Amino acid sequence: MLSATEIQKVIPHRYPFLLVDRIIELEPMKRAVGIKNVTINEQFFQGHFPGHPVMPGVLILEAMAQVGGVAMLYPDENRGKLAFFAGMDRVKFRKPVVPGDQLRMVAEIIKVRSGMGKLWVQSFVDEQLVAEGEFLFALAQK
Repeated sequence: MLSATEIQKVIPHRYPFLLVDRIIELEPMKRAVGIKNVTINEQFFQGHFPGHPVMPGVLILEAMAQVGGVAMLYPDENRGKLAFFAGMDRVKFRKPVVPGDQLRMVAEIIKVRSGMGKLWVQSFVDEQLVAEGEFLFALAQK
């Protein structure tokens, strides 16, 4: 398990853009499972949407990518590198994420070659699928 402090040693994201609270499973270069506790105190709920708060889909995708980033960047040989989005395919949103939900994100690395890679990532709330997609990324030096 990795705490938020330990996650920050692996990926460069910081408040307010660190969207993973904990990594609960980790097989470097293979798979990671992360948790995001969604609270009404999140800044984005002030405007998305007043009176009907819903976590923005793009932030759900970013949180999913951060979990995949931990799996990719955890090995010593990748520490200090950055993982950039190169594309997304087959992205689907199945259910809104609202304050009080706990988002559990499962990222599986499909392949990595020549600094490019592909992830399959799914997000769940109470075991119900809320979002999924295939992410393409590029690893780069800072």
